[in-house]
Order: sequence, then structure tokens, then C-alpha cells
Amino acid sequence: DPQRSKDSGADLFLPPDRVYPNFEEMMLRERNLPADRRMDFVAIVTPNHVHFPAAKAALENGFHVLSDKPATFNLAEALGLEALVRSTGLLYGLTHNYTGYPLVREAREIVRSGRIGAVRKVVVEYPQGWLATRIESSGQKQASWRTDPARSGAAGCVGDIGTHAENLAEFITGLRIRELAADLTAFVDGRLLDDDANILLRFEYGAKGILHSSQISVGEENALNIRVYGERGGLEWHQQEPNTLRLKWPDRPSELLRTGQAYLGASASFSTRLPAGHPEGYLEAFANLYRGFAEAVSDRLDNNPAALDASIFPGIEDAVRGMAFIEAVVASSKANAAWTGLDMPPSTP
Repeated sequence: DPQRSKDSGADLFLPPDRVYPNFEEMMLRERNLPADRRMDFVAIVTPNHVHFPAAKAALENGFHVLSDKPATFNLAEALGLEALVRSTGLLYGLTHNYTGYPLVREAREIVRSGRIGAVRKVVVEYPQGWLATRIESSGQKQASWRTDPARSGAAGCVGDIGTHAENLAEFITGLRIRELAADLTAFVDGRLLDDDANILLRFEYGAKGILHSSQISVGEENALNIRVYGERGGLEWHQQEPNTLRLKWPDRPSELLRTGQAYLGASASFSTRLPAGHPEGYLEAFANLYRGFAEAVSDRLDNNPAALDASIFPGIEDAVRGMAFIEAVVASSKANAAWTGLDMPPSTP
């Protein structure tokens, strides 16, 4: 909406000549500004169907991209995006914001260290209840586009929150999903996309998993949680109480790790923004991803060859894997929950 863009620019005290009616014009005009004045990167925070056109325009005009998930409308677009990122050499980040929580990063480091042994089982859940009725028919904006195949893509609940669960499981364990068996349902009458998903997972190196995501789980708010079980121990994290990570052992009491404490590892400590005991939440996690991406952009601008750890922000590989996951889930469900591969090359153990 060009007028909304103009009004928002005024709210942010931007100069009127830097406020644009659409992203196409913005890319072209910004490209022609002097290097010390033009924008450095583009943040894409639109409904799914706009992600690829905006990212493509940004990359083709020389701008780095940080995008909401899922990365594109479908897997074909994601593969095209990957090729464009590789050919331009520009940075691409994906805001799977839950990877920005300090104790999610601590969990990843614990698994990497071998403390809980080789991963055997992963249980990841993301239940919400806000779409338990057909609120999209009332004009509710967020519900309207998320339940519309023309704007959301092939999946509803799975694309919106199931991809967060998939990414969280792979981020913490370091393992990639190889096959899955999925059962999707649209429980609400008249809804065109899934609002509930139940998925069995087979990871590389033999680990098994269960992923359930739902937007019709009445009474649930944003109850993303994950449990990882290894040969020697387990861990558990809940998004609604993100300052606590529970470690479980067979021969001694559970340990409760807390954000902001000196015993945490380097990644969690780097990602902690508030004093211990203060809620370290959703916006801080987003900020950690934006900070990581901004530092990578700054390194490029300063010709600094220092490479950041990949855990700082998800990138183009995560983008493609998320879209491959969505399409495999939809295909499996259509085939009566048949085991379906993601057809991705294996990672290094």
C-alpha cells in the first residue's frame, strides 16, 4: 500500500525521498545512490508469496537479504533463490528466531560436546489454539493470509509453525531429517489448508523423532518445546519459559540451567542480553539474529575476512531445507502418510 508506506516512513522520520511506493522502485533507486548512502540490506517481513520476488530483486540489485520464514512460496523458488545467493555472493539470512534464544544455543553446544551421547530420539511440539475457529472469515489479517493457498503456499500450519519445529530440531541436534511420514488435517470446516499436523521423523545416523504442530489446540498459546534423548542423557526446553534448560541423567538428579549464569558456554553467553532473572524473550531472540546478520554485513563492508559461526543466523541451506520439509510433508499426507524423503545430501556427523 503506497500510502501506508509513506505514512510509515514519516513515523520513522525517514527523508521523503527515501520512502518508496513499492519494493521494485526501492531497489532500483537505492542501487543508484552513492555507496555511503544506500541501504545495506533488505529485511523481508511480508506474507510468503512475496518473499521470493522481493529477495530476487534485492539480490539482483546488490543488496543482502534477511527474510522471514518460510523462505519462499515453494521449493522450486527456494532452489532458484539458492542459485542466486551463490552466484551473487551476497549474504542471506532466515529469521528462525527461536535459534536466537541463549539456552537453545546452549542446548546445541551440549549436544555437540557429546555430553548426552549420540542422539536417539527427538520430540518437538508446537501447539497453538488461535485458529480453532474460522476467524479468517471475519477479516482477521494474520489468519486471512496464513490460510490462503495463494499467499501461504501448499501448507498452512506446517508452513507457519511446523517449519520452526523442524528447524529447531535440526539446529539443536545437528542432524538432518531424511524421511518423514505425515498426517495433515484441516479440522475447521471450510479451511483450505492444514491446521494440524502429526509427523514421524527419521533423522540421519539412525535417530528417530516425532513432530506435532497444531493451530487448533484450544487453550494453547505458543507452546513450542523440544526434548532430545541421547545415549547418556537428555535435555528439554520450553519456549514459554525460555530462561530454563533442563538436563536429565539416569544416575543423578536433573540439572536446571538458567540464562545469564557464568557456567553457560560461549554461544549462550554471547546471546544473553539481560541480567539473570529477567525474561529473555521473543524480541531479544530476533535481535540476536539481526545482530549476527548485521555483523556479517559490517564485515563485508569493512572487507573483514573473519567468518562468523553458522549458528549466529540461519542461512540459505536452512531456507531450502525448510521448503523441502514442507513439500515432503504435503506429499506424504496426500499418500496416506507414506514415508517420503527430503532428497537432501547428508551432513557431516
